[in-house]
Amino acid sequence: MSHDAVLFDMDGVLVDSEDYWVEREREELLPWAVPDEEVPVREITGMNYREIHDYLAEHYDVAVTKEEWVDRFDDTAEAIYTEKVDLLPGFADWLAQRRTQGIPMAVVSSSPHDWIDLVLDRFDLEFDAVVSAEDIDVPGKPEPHIFEHAAGELGFEPKACIAVEDSEHGVDSAVAAGTTCIGYHSGADESVDLSNAEFVVDSPADLLATVDDLLGVEG
Repeated sequence: MSHDAVLFDMDGVLVDSEDYWVEREREELLPWAVPDEEVPVREITGMNYREIHDYLAEHYDVAVTKEEWVDRFDDTAEAIYTEKVDLLPGFADWLAQRRTQGIPMAVVSSSPHDWIDLVLDRFDLEFDAVVSAEDIDVPGKPEPHIFEHAAGELGFEPKACIAVEDSEHGVDSAVAAGTTCIGYHSGADESVDLSNAEFVVDSPADLLATVDDLLGVEG
């Protein structure tokens, strides 16, 4: 069946920020927060950064407070989104064409709105809805609530929506919500297992072509 709307993750999908986040988390943030153990980055990828501290505190001996963690993540995010990231190749033109065709689009991100706005403003992107993990008073990815909420914001059931994700937590969230999920290997971490997604692609062109196929529109 054709689908009616598209729900895009931001980090690692719309922008190549996962490359920078993985590096910063592996080399700086995780060793700083958990100095006595090595935490695999894939354990936290896709999670909201406030929930990451909760996760670390539950499973590891954490050496920094949540306030210190949040402040350092905020500073890191501003540098990454304003100075480092590139937009998914071909996405700006594709988005403009599909919006002209009236296809509803949303950003669905574990990042806070301040970070999302940095990306939307920098690349002059407009979506019909922008949903952050901050908008829901329940656990974020890998739980399904954020995608259920985003589909509702666009006026659809999740089963009518395509979700695009690049992390295991994100894919699990989208699948649990009932969307048709495309897993996108962005290259930030080749060990990421996206096999729960209905489709898995590894290039921007294949990603956008797969979305078009599921929408039933001409590329």
